[in-house]
Amino acid sequence: MRQVKAIMCDVDGTLLTDEHVVSPLTVEAIKKVREKGILFGLATGRDVKSVKALLKEWGLDGLIDSIVGTGGAEISDFVLGVEKESYPLEGELIHEIISHYQDMDVNFAVPYDGILYVPKDDGLIQMLSRDDQIPYQVVDFDKFLTEPRPKVMIVCQPSLMEAVIERSQTFQNGKYKSAALKTASILFEYMDPRVNKTRGLNQIAELHGFSMEELCTIGDADNDYDMTLHAGLGVVMGNGSEKTKSVADYITDDNNHDGIWKFINQHILGEE
Repeated sequence: MRQVKAIMCDVDGTLLTDEHVVSPLTVEAIKKVREKGILFGLATGRDVKSVKALLKEWGLDGLIDSIVGTGGAEISDFVLGVEKESYPLEGELIHEIISHYQDMDVNFAVPYDGILYVPKDDGLIQMLSRDDQIPYQVVDFDKFLTEPRPKVMIVCQPSLMEAVIERSQTFQNGKYKSAALKTASILFEYMDPRVNKTRGLNQIAELHGFSMEELCTIGDADNDYDMTLHAGLGVVMGNGSEKTKSVADYITDDNNHDGIWKFINQHILGEE
């Protein structure tokens, strides 16, 4: 087992159980690695402010050293007091993305400053807000998108996801570049192609003076593929996607059966 200086963990489907809580054993494991001088942080598609607002409820208040948020577009380092944002999408581009799906039974959400901004209220947004514990606000997107925004999420029923992915293959914009991928069973996201979790993790590593080889990442979904591939130790949950599992160094148990605790105990702490 190589030297690990930091562990960065995805949130949904990884840190959180399907009941949207952090298990006591996971909290215990985080405390133990930090006692050994290993940094522990989060790398998530959620925006930084919404994550900070939930740390106490998750039982992690004071236990998180860094956050890579909005899929890599934001970083927040508690140890060094560093906050950075980069590469938002132009509002004009987001308008075009929304128009591309206008005939489909979907909704759209832009996470910003701890709130999900949406063009309309419906059951999809209510479900996302409830499950992720993030408030939402209906706004006039014509006014809201006069400024660049971090990303846009398409929210749909799982049964419609294949059609959303297929539709994405015909989206083109000659003026602005964007990248898109499925991040959850109900979420398909567009962001700047320069944004990914690895980019944010590299910034955290540089701040603290360690390399990606000394980083352990834990994730589950397709948007964790890149960080799993580039980390010195890439760990994927048992409930993870086949794509991300294909580049994992270790596959641990799923998010409902203390996969994080089991991996950390065995491979980082050397306990059974």
